[in-house]
Amino acid sequence: MSLAKALKVALIQFTVTADKTVNLLKVKEKVTEAVSHGAKLVVLPECFNSPYAVSAFPKYAESIPEGETTQFLSKLARDTNIFLIGGSIPESRGGKYYNTNVTFGPTGDVIGKHSKVHLFDIDVPGKIRFVESEILTGGDSGTAVNLPGYGAAGVGICYDIRFPELALAATKSHNAFAMVYPGAFNTTTGPLHWNLLARARAVDNQVYVLLCSPARDVAHPENYQAFGHSLVVDPWGKIIAEAGEGDEIVYADLDPEKINSVRSSIPVLTQRRYDVYPDVSSTAKINE
Repeated sequence: MSLAKALKVALIQFTVTADKTVNLLKVKEKVTEAVSHGAKLVVLPECFNSPYAVSAFPKYAESIPEGETTQFLSKLARDTNIFLIGGSIPESRGGKYYNTNVTFGPTGDVIGKHSKVHLFDIDVPGKIRFVESEILTGGDSGTAVNLPGYGAAGVGICYDIRFPELALAATKSHNAFAMVYPGAFNTTTGPLHWNLLARARAVDNQVYVLLCSPARDVAHPENYQAFGHSLVVDPWGKIIAEAGEGDEIVYADLDPEKINSVRSSIPVLTQRRYDVYPDVSSTAKINE
């Protein structure tokens, strides 16, 4: 059984501003609220302390773990006694910039770190152009974090969800019960692919999938517009909780029996034909 016991999760969807201090205060407020409702695992959105803009990344970038935001999240996890998947922030490391997640245990210790592997370089004519690689460097491995008492969870960031190899590697090599993706899909790709990709990764690997987005910044239409709709998908591919576009906390209970039921009913995990095609998990680089 990949999930040892039931786990209540909360996804914090909020409007990110250009003021880092305001963003961190909002995180503290919303995480405290989620904990008061019984959440044991809390997830933050992609780029929650910074505007999601290539031009903003160098200005807001911090070192990890010494930086202000990492220290803030460490204390918050410790004070609230939760597992905290800290969305992502722009990281400065070795003269380069990364889009990086840090995950914390209830003692405030860093238990996982993931730098976005697949950079968001797209150009949809007449709709949106965004090229992260103009500033950012991609990470060089997937990530699975151990949540003592519950099991392992795979972590990716936004565009990583489009590449099923990371999810397969994390779930097969670490028997993960969930894939967690802080993400900031936009209003062009979000309506078409956000739910679709979440459900696909859930069905592919028979795990829960958690997607946590910033809220849509309707007050500033000139800014990048996140899709919102943070959600939780169960191992059957069913959306069991979903936000709208605005500020909201999404709650869900992850049930280990749901994973067991799906895997015994449709045993794709044991039916894969690695004599026909390669086993990606056997060669993938996965941080622990």
